[in-house]
Amino acid sequence: MENALVATTLSMEKETWELRLYVAGQTAKSVTALNNLHKYCERYLKGRYQLEVIDLLKNPQLAEGDQILAIPTLVRKVPSPIRRIIGDLSNQERVLVGLDIRPLESPEQ
Repeated sequence: MENALVATTLSMEKETWELRLYVAGQTAKSVTALNNLHKYCERYLKGRYQLEVIDLLKNPQLAEGDQILAIPTLVRKVPSPIRRIIGDLSNQERVLVGLDIRPLESPEQ
């Protein structure tokens, strides 16, 4: 059983995370959310993520597919299950727990 757990953990570590950030133009919250997300991804998922930024002012119809009710909203599509976080992503601990990001190594604070 322990080997299965190790194999699952290793496959999750190598899996490419698919993230979507829904914004509405270049508002202060949207810009802050994008900057925070880039910082977390480069620190904890470097080389293992794809980020798509969707501006709902340009493509409002895309909000329905991921059930977006507020902006900015971050959606983790892969790995499953789908997870969502609303807001400017300034609370790092909340974002990491909300997305279930487990650092491969403990970076220095």
